[in-house]
Amino acid sequence: MHTFRFYIILLLGFLIIGGSSCSSSKPAAGQRGYTEQGKASYYSNKLHGRKMANGDPYHRGKMTAAHRTLPFGTKVKVTNLQTNKTVKVKITDRGPFVKGRVVDLSEAAAKRLNSLDAGVIPVKLKVVKPAPAR
Repeated sequence: MHTFRFYIILLLGFLIIGGSSCSSSKPAAGQRGYTEQGKASYYSNKLHGRKMANGDPYHRGKMTAAHRTLPFGTKVKVTNLQTNKTVKVKITDRGPFVKGRVVDLSEAAAKRLNSLDAGVIPVKLKVVKPAPAR
């Protein structure tokens, strides 16, 4: 009887330890390593100087972007999937609110990705630095 209990406990131990070491979960939204793919657009020049969702004025020369849900202050690397060019931006606003788009870029960021003429490009974004804790 004691031997049977020992084997049951041993089996449960292996299942618990083995199960936890084999699990590979994806990072949660906003955490380092979180990725998303879709389309990127960029802010119109007429928005220059207007207040963003975080309260700061939009400046088209800064490396900023809008995302629907990532916390303000999150830093993401955006890769143009057509050219492999990348840019690092800080999330400072909310949007885009067009289906299939995952990020709106400042003019400077869009320029670095060579997307000013195209307007909308396929991108992958990856969180490289989570937002500071508040």
